[in-house]
Amino acid sequence: MHTVITPEKIELQPGTVVRMLGSWQDYQVLSQQLGDRTLPRIKYRPGEIFLMAPLPEHGRDASLLADIAKVLLDCLEQRYDSFTPITMSLPEVSGIEPDFCFYIENWRAVVGKSRIDWQNDPPPDLVIEVDVTSYTDINDYLPYKVPEVWLLKNKQLFVYRLQGENYVITESSYFPNVREIVQQCLQIANEQTTSEAIRWLRNFLRGT
Repeated sequence: MHTVITPEKIELQPGTVVRMLGSWQDYQVLSQQLGDRTLPRIKYRPGEIFLMAPLPEHGRDASLLADIAKVLLDCLEQRYDSFTPITMSLPEVSGIEPDFCFYIENWRAVVGKSRIDWQNDPPPDLVIEVDVTSYTDINDYLPYKVPEVWLLKNKQLFVYRLQGENYVITESSYFPNVREIVQQCLQIANEQTTSEAIRWLRNFLRGT
C-alpha cells in the first residue's frame, strides 16, 4: 500500500509518519475527513499537521501500559475515568490524540460527559503515550498543562511531570516504582503474553 492523501482518501502504511504544512482549518478538514476512524492518528501544531499510522507493537504496548495503570489504581482503591481514543484540541493552538488519558484527581469533572471542553474543563491527570515512530513530542501537552505524562520509547518508560512551564523527568506522583514495574511487565509480555504480564502484576501487588 502506498501513502495516499487526497480530499477523498487517506491511506498510510503502518509505521509511516507524514508532516505537512497546514493551518488549523486544514487540520479540521482532515479530521472531519477521517471521521470516526482511529487510524491514522492526526496531530496539529501551529503551521504543521502530522499523520501517523501506528505499528502493531504500538497498540499492544499502549494497551499494556493502560492496563498497568488500571491495576495500580484499583490496588490503591482510587477512583478514575479513562478514555481512548480521544482528541484533545485548542483552536489554532493544538490538536493531539493521546493513546490513553486518565482522570484521577479530577474524575468528578468528567463523569457522565460525552464531550470535554478543553478550554474550560481540567486536563487529564495522566496521559499515556507510546512512541515507536518518533511521532510524540512531550511539549505537545504543555498547552493543556497535563500534570503527568508516561512516554514509552525504545521499550523504556519516561515519566514526565509538569513543573512550572516545563516537563521534567522524575518519578510518578501516583506510583513511585512504576518504571520498574513497567519494565518487568514488558519483559513478561515480550516473552509470553500481555495477559501473563498483568497476571504477574496482580500477584506481585498481592505479595504472592
